[in-house]
Amino acid sequence: MDVVGREIANTPPVTTVYIATCIFLTVAVQMNILSPFQLYFNPSLIISKFQIWRLITSFCFFGTFNFNFLFNILFAYRYSRMLEETWYSSKTADFVMMMLFCVFVTSMIAIHVHILFLSHVLTMMLVYVWSRRNPFVRLNIFGIIDVNAPYLPWVFLAFAFLLGNNMAIDLIGIVVGHLYYFLEDVFPEQANGFRVIRTPQFMKYLFNRRRNRDYEPLPEADRPGGFAWGAGDQ
Repeated sequence: MDVVGREIANTPPVTTVYIATCIFLTVAVQMNILSPFQLYFNPSLIISKFQIWRLITSFCFFGTFNFNFLFNILFAYRYSRMLEETWYSSKTADFVMMMLFCVFVTSMIAIHVHILFLSHVLTMMLVYVWSRRNPFVRLNIFGIIDVNAPYLPWVFLAFAFLLGNNMAIDLIGIVVGHLYYFLEDVFPEQANGFRVIRTPQFMKYLFNRRRNRDYEPLPEADRPGGFAWGAGDQ
């Protein structure tokens, strides 16, 4: 329990809130306190019935307790934490802005695509951004093959195809992730480029607080890779 307690205490704030919300919704559905019908993405109900919470819950529900839930929640935790600890270690507001960007763009796409739950899209977006920002990290896939980090999202896509899953979800995550990466990392570095995604000052005031002195980020050796993918090497 001490290990679990330390892990929770050392998890950065946005990742903590997001993963806690995902677990809470799954527990609530499992105990019949909530129904998935109250959580899924429905533009008509959001607009006509002002059920705004669906913009959040549809990104935070990974389904009921099973192996897929465990795999997805651990993967979301892993890559959200790695991004927040490294690229956004002192810029929590920018990390929140990235999540909001994903929610907005994905919601616009989901209006035209019949996808009820968008949590896996957010996970794929996090994986894509992390993979592009760590181009020299090598990952071992199930102890079978080694790939460079930028190929990880495409490995996911290949597995979705082989398992007969909905590839559109992975593709949307890749598209949204690439759009964010281009606007945030590529376009501003061009000759006439500028930052398109700007974090409002009030968000910086709210979120960019000093970190707890007892906070310990994930060890460097443990950062690359994922729970099901093995370790990575620089």
